[in-house]
Amino acid sequence: MPLTGKQIDGIWHTSVVVFGKEIFYGQGILTTAPGQSHHGTPLHVIDMGETAIDEETFEDYLNEMREHYTADKYHLLDFNCNSFTNDCVGFLTGQSIPAWIKDLPSDFLSTPFGAALRPTIDAMFRRPAPGTPNPPVQPSPQAAAAAAAASPNPALASSLLQAVAAQAFAANGAPSASALAQSAQGVAEAASSTTTTAPVHICTNPASFHSTLKTHRAVIAFFTSQTCPPCRMIEPTFEQLAHEKTQSAVVGGGGGIAFVKVDLGAGMGNAVGAEYGVRATPTFIFFKDGNKTHQMSGANAAELKTQVDLLLWDTYPPHPHTQKSIPSLDSVSTDPILFKQVPDLNVVLTKLSSFIDAANPQIPSSTTAKAVLSSEVIPVLKARFASNVKPSPSLTTGALSKWTEVTRQLSVSLPAAQLFPLVDLWRLALLDGATGAFCASASGGSADPIQYLLVKGLALLSDAPDGATRNYFLTLLRLLSNAFATPALARTLLSGAGKRTGVTALLVHSLLHADGAVRTAAASLAFNVAACVQRARLEQVRARYGPFAAADEDGDWEVEVVSAVLEALQNETQSEALQNETQSEDIVHRLTACLAFLLRFSPVYESHVGPLLEVLQAKDTLKAKLAPGGCGEQGVKSPNVRKLITQVADNLC
Repeated sequence: MPLTGKQIDGIWHTSVVVFGKEIFYGQGILTTAPGQSHHGTPLHVIDMGETAIDEETFEDYLNEMREHYTADKYHLLDFNCNSFTNDCVGFLTGQSIPAWIKDLPSDFLSTPFGAALRPTIDAMFRRPAPGTPNPPVQPSPQAAAAAAAASPNPALASSLLQAVAAQAFAANGAPSASALAQSAQGVAEAASSTTTTAPVHICTNPASFHSTLKTHRAVIAFFTSQTCPPCRMIEPTFEQLAHEKTQSAVVGGGGGIAFVKVDLGAGMGNAVGAEYGVRATPTFIFFKDGNKTHQMSGANAAELKTQVDLLLWDTYPPHPHTQKSIPSLDSVSTDPILFKQVPDLNVVLTKLSSFIDAANPQIPSSTTAKAVLSSEVIPVLKARFASNVKPSPSLTTGALSKWTEVTRQLSVSLPAAQLFPLVDLWRLALLDGATGAFCASASGGSADPIQYLLVKGLALLSDAPDGATRNYFLTLLRLLSNAFATPALARTLLSGAGKRTGVTALLVHSLLHADGAVRTAAASLAFNVAACVQRARLEQVRARYGPFAAADEDGDWEVEVVSAVLEALQNETQSEALQNETQSEDIVHRLTACLAFLLRFSPVYESHVGPLLEVLQAKDTLKAKLAPGGCGEQGVKSPNVRKLITQVADNLC
């Protein structure tokens, strides 16, 4: 969970116990007494039933498989122990190993951390061309850094990646398959976050093939042979398609995608080919819901890509809103709205110091707190925002840790009305990616400065009148908006297991605040939240196949936010707008864009959001902003905003 943002229970090594022996794949096909391999006692024992195959026939099968399951072909993701186990179980019983083992690669690789880690894993297992030396291929630092940055916990991810790389490349030579598997297994034991199963399934018998057809809605079968030169030409394209399409797919249960390789010369592969009339290689057969839909022969890479896309498009049609034309929304940037105004930092420090000195009871570490602020924080912020300083300096990890401790102490000792200068300093600091990365790595822990400030704000939602908390809410909302300048930190704010509940509660309250500046900041935060969600969903629409409504989507959260945005839009009426028509129109603009981003590719639109829009009369609420008195005396004036409101109301509501 800390690495991927979703729960994956482990990297599973599997083996088959049959005829009193345990058989598994690592450095080739290996046999041992049950439970006596170097992996030790199994955590799970799953009864797969009885086999009608006799031991001699099974030994013949294993001898044939040894030519295919060799040590040099091992790959942590693509061709491993689980590939072999699934093949053996299919041959012996006609069944398949559980989906939570064999179909997890796409689940892992579809996470930002998994997708970013893929190049590092490939580099570890990359094999040279025949006849060339075989030096160890170190994964690039850039790839490892990208993987760490994509994780909800960059610090943990970075340390684990370093541990994997150090163990894998400790020897003067290429890492062995077993060393890398054990190294990765150590990562799993520490974080329970990855998987070892492959996006390309290997089938050597009819039972295994039929099992794959039953458990996947879309299947692309590649019939090949080792003596076929065109097969070797097209195989890299097939594998690349498997990686691309399954990384972004939702698999498991009854609705996934499988790329299957059937070698006609391996095991009973010829029987699979004969069943479907395969007479030449390479041949590709496409299946939807277990039924054959198309067949093509030859090494035509362009045609293969086209047919794969057609099958997946037909099996998993894209979100219905992809057919909607909303040019006004397309022109709205999804870049976050940031608050970059720099106050007089000496005045901010003086005000905060006066609050610290006047605290009753006196803060025990007040002298240290003021020293950290005056000597380690303020000078760096001044230099950072000085136009003639290049490159802009960043706060060190040590300074940020000290400042976090000061924040913890002050959040306990001072009332919220006196804490807003401290919040404003953090707002400025979060414009720097280094500070954002620090806060992302600390998220949810005991040294999380944003959590201290957020908890302080949440405690005030019902305990104090708006006037006493106005400045604190305003600066806190601006701070949270600036957190979206760092993608990793933004993910921690929106994580279901992170701060999202607190951020949502603060946002819902502030959208209806009596003060226009607070509502503007809240509308900006709402826009940033929705834009971040929209960017992720847009990538899904562009590249993802599988049931569009992901199992982990929180429909209740989306209903809560959409309801709050619609209520806030309704409340921006003439009486309030007359105080500041420009400000009110800005709020309406941001909230309309926020609503559109949430609705456009919502995976829970039909099940949760659509019915809500009808009940709340969302279309009428938006159109009312265009009429006199709906937003200012004459309604929304900007032609661009009027177009956006009209297109969102007509197309998404």
